[in-house]
Order: sequence, then structure tokens, then C-alpha cells
Amino acid sequence: MIQRVQSIFLFLVAVSMGLTLGLDLWIQDVPDTSEIWKFNALFMNQLDASGEVIQSSSNWYIAAMAAFAGLLAIISIFQYRNLSRQMMLNMLNSLIMVGLVAIVFLTTNGVNNDMAAPDNGEYQIGFWAVLIGMVCNMLANRFIRKDVALLKSVDRIR
Repeated sequence: MIQRVQSIFLFLVAVSMGLTLGLDLWIQDVPDTSEIWKFNALFMNQLDASGEVIQSSSNWYIAAMAAFAGLLAIISIFQYRNLSRQMMLNMLNSLIMVGLVAIVFLTTNGVNNDMAAPDNGEYQIGFWAVLIGMVCNMLANRFIRKDVALLKSVDRIR
């Protein structure tokens, strides 16, 4: 049955991964040089004061991980007949999202160290969407475990 609570949470995971793909993850303003560094799922761009791109590097692996996590959440929605497979897919999805947060965090810290910036920049909505997706994935697993416990208790009564 698709209309379960965990299906709603898994859909929210897919939406949050879509937000991660579409929005900025991190922005750093360098006050001395008036440069701006923008980091999204596809590119790390260095912009000058007028907004023109000075330097750009590809981050395709971050976009691939976010897209795979969203796709995995959608696939997991339709695995409602096999709850153990659904839980396994959600655990794998949790690992992917933890890796995604770690890669973003390490990349932004590396850029800050290279620039010797006085502050760490600001994490944007795209980054926080990953964390929201992780929480929704955890809640989905919790409700799946409740369904498994309910099925076991019903089998005991028979």
C-alpha cells in the first residue's frame, strides 16, 4: 500500500534530494578581494564582484550521489510488499546521504583552508535539505519497523 506514513517520508526524501540538486549548498564571501565562492551540486564557481565566473570546477559526483539517493527513495516507496528489502534500501540511502554530507563538508573546509578565509561561509538550503532528507529517511525506517513488528504480532496470534 503506497498510502502509508513511510511512503510520505520517502517522498520527502526524494523532494529534499531534488532541492539539493537545484539549490546552492554553500556560499563564501571573501571581503578582501570581493570574490564570492558558490558551491552547488554540479559546480564550484568563483565569481568576481560583478558576478562573472572567474573559475569553475565540476562536482558531478555530488549531483550523482544526490540523484541516486532520490531515485533510491522513490524505488523504496514501491517496495512495500517486501519490508526487509525496503529497510535495506533505506539503510543504503542513509549511508549515501551521510557520504554526501561528508563530501560537502570536507570540500567546503578544503576551500576555506586554501583561501585562508576568516569565516567558514554559509551553508545554504541545498545543504540543509540533505539533513532533512536524512531525518525523513530515519523516520521512514522507524515506521517500517513498526509495520514489521505489527505483522509479527499478527502472525503470533494466528
